[in-house]
Amino acid sequence: MKIFLDNGHGSDTPGKRSPDGTFLEYHYNRLLASQITSTLQSLNYDAELLVPEKIDIPLKERCHRVNTWCNAHGSTNAICISIHFNAHGNGSEWTQAKGWSIYTSKGNTKADLLAESIAQVATELLPDMRLRSDPADGDLDIEEDFYILKRTVCPCVLSENGFMTNSDECRWLMTNEAIAILSNVHVNGIINYLKMQK
Repeated sequence: MKIFLDNGHGSDTPGKRSPDGTFLEYHYNRLLASQITSTLQSLNYDAELLVPEKIDIPLKERCHRVNTWCNAHGSTNAICISIHFNAHGNGSEWTQAKGWSIYTSKGNTKADLLAESIAQVATELLPDMRLRSDPADGDLDIEEDFYILKRTVCPCVLSENGFMTNSDECRWLMTNEAIAILSNVHVNGIINYLKMQK
């Protein structure tokens, strides 16, 4: 199984930072995605960074990279996880919004199982962080028509790993502890999902 880790945004993406400018989303996306990838590789999983470049790569190209691999090897032989951090408000002021969430495309898809597996681990490893979800359909994800979720042919989820616009959460997100825990949320969730596919 190929595991693509998509580190969203790039150094040239406007905004995407904390109100005080200390948290740059592209940097922490890459830090977290790289940690997840290297941990999975150390456990002999076929994990790969989808965007090794520092600059922003358009969503169309990101999907093309995933789908080209899937067209050659089969869409059932890959998954994609897009790593992000959340924001709220006008970008220049701290706000109270906080929490962790994971998104899938709308409807019942295989991505729902992947999201649920990662979210279940999040409830265990992030007990002090609010889990933002839409329980209307009985699972822990939120369904949205995000481009990368709709346009990849393999199961794809997008995680929002806390709010860079919440001062308390932002300070924690910049710690080594946060990156380690958030990495374990994804690694353990991915492994649990893969075990269920056997």
